[in-house]
Amino acid sequence: MTHPTNTAATQPSLADVDPEVFAAIRHEEDRQSSVLEMIASENYASRAVIEAVGSVLTNKYAEGYPGARYYQGNAFVDEVERLAITRAQALFGVDHANVQPHSGAQANMAVYMGVLKPGEPVLGMQLDAGGHLTHGSPVNASAKLYHFAAYGVDRETEVIDYDAMLVTAKEHRPKIIVVGATAYPRQFDFVRARAIADEVGAVLMADMAHIAGLIAGGAHPSPVGLAQLITTSTHKTLRGPRGGMILCDQNFARRVDRGVFPGTQGGPLMHVIAGKAVMLKEAATEQFRRHAHQVVENAQVLAETLKDAGLRLVSGGTDTHLVLIDVRGLGLNGQDAADALERAGVVVNKNTIPYDPLPPTQGSGVRMGTPALTSRGMGPAEMRRVGTIIASVLHAPDDRVAEERLRGEVAELCAAFPAPGIPARATS
Repeated sequence: MTHPTNTAATQPSLADVDPEVFAAIRHEEDRQSSVLEMIASENYASRAVIEAVGSVLTNKYAEGYPGARYYQGNAFVDEVERLAITRAQALFGVDHANVQPHSGAQANMAVYMGVLKPGEPVLGMQLDAGGHLTHGSPVNASAKLYHFAAYGVDRETEVIDYDAMLVTAKEHRPKIIVVGATAYPRQFDFVRARAIADEVGAVLMADMAHIAGLIAGGAHPSPVGLAQLITTSTHKTLRGPRGGMILCDQNFARRVDRGVFPGTQGGPLMHVIAGKAVMLKEAATEQFRRHAHQVVENAQVLAETLKDAGLRLVSGGTDTHLVLIDVRGLGLNGQDAADALERAGVVVNKNTIPYDPLPPTQGSGVRMGTPALTSRGMGPAEMRRVGTIIASVLHAPDDRVAEERLRGEVAELCAAFPAPGIPARATS
């Protein structure tokens, strides 16, 4: 009896096996190529990163760490993970790196698991001030397992009030102080935060999920040498696959590793770790360094354009990749504003703003960023044009004639600056 040869040529393609999924992917390629992706936590991974993530490494179970796995046959995945680890250590200048977390949120939870006992006190950033769910939101596991207190921003300046942070830290005596955010447009003062942590006997943890690429490129101060624990996602300004990492001082290495495995995860996603390794190699280049600085410059040009058009920006502007617009003065909530912008081809997200009277499901603001547009090659001239488009939509969200015209402008920009990592056929 003969059997057909099991080769790529004889195996059916995705289009043959599952035309519905194939069609959805193609449609998503078209969508990403034909809109202005401005969600601050999104970016375009390179073709090389996507190729690594789509590799046969998805087939391999690799519970444990390089040289100490629970399964056989890990010689080559060990090689990949070691590459990712050494590249992360070199890029950020840290003692230890764990590249296994499946996301930034899981990286945060793994640190808590490895360093804290259930119920111990932590100080994190308030959600409507820009903090993340894993910084102690009541609906998140972080607050259910640990006792979180919150710091926020000054009501007038809308920047972090470090004096108030110190007062709160002295009151609650946290074991960890978390500095980092998901919707905060200003730089973090890691020096001041470390001084506060030292004064109350806490460990400083920097959640650099949003700004990791800026830090890698020298466009934002680094927490390395100040924060003993550092977490990040890998798909935002780092421009890698969806995932997370933990960086730390050597004396926390064992606790961090055990917090990841077996504390919060089983087998790592080796195909994603391969994508992280490629991302880290890309981020170590001079080209990426220039890109990181361009991301910030683009955000600042965008912010000034929006302000000139009469829009109110939270904190008055940005030092990073991120801009947060307060849309209440336009008679809108965040959801309405995001919907209107998407109809014109500009994709942002609704967001709460400091001291927001509305729930997160609506929000009083919209959050936007420049990473993905910068990855497409856009610069200050395009940011001024994009800012004008955004302002036009928000000032007249129900004007369908203007919406159609602005959608045409978006199409022109997208055609002139193709999305990296996506086959050209997607725009045909």
